[in-house]
Amino acid sequence: MFIQTEATPNPATLKFIPGRPVLDHGTLEFLDPEQGKASPLASRLFEIEGVGGVFFGTDFISVTKGEGEWQHLKPAILGAIMEHYLSGEAVTDTASAARADDAETGEFF
Repeated sequence: MFIQTEATPNPATLKFIPGRPVLDHGTLEFLDPEQGKASPLASRLFEIEGVGGVFFGTDFISVTKGEGEWQHLKPAILGAIMEHYLSGEAVTDTASAARADDAETGEFF
């Protein structure tokens, strides 16, 4: 599996493109490990010391660092993404992701 990385306008954020779908539609943002529990992939990423935020798009994952240097964080992040996709787990817990989507749109059922 080859994961491309791209810089973003924010030097504290890197974009990771796994070459596989991340979300079917929309976006999800996780600002801390507690929110990340809604996603096995976000949970893996928050286990890495220095990860401060995770954002999913349909075909990319953006990671924002809190502390640390990219030269140390990037290999661990690439490993976590690769490990996740090789595990076969879903990117999100469907019920939790639906609640997150509802919170973003203001629609509650």
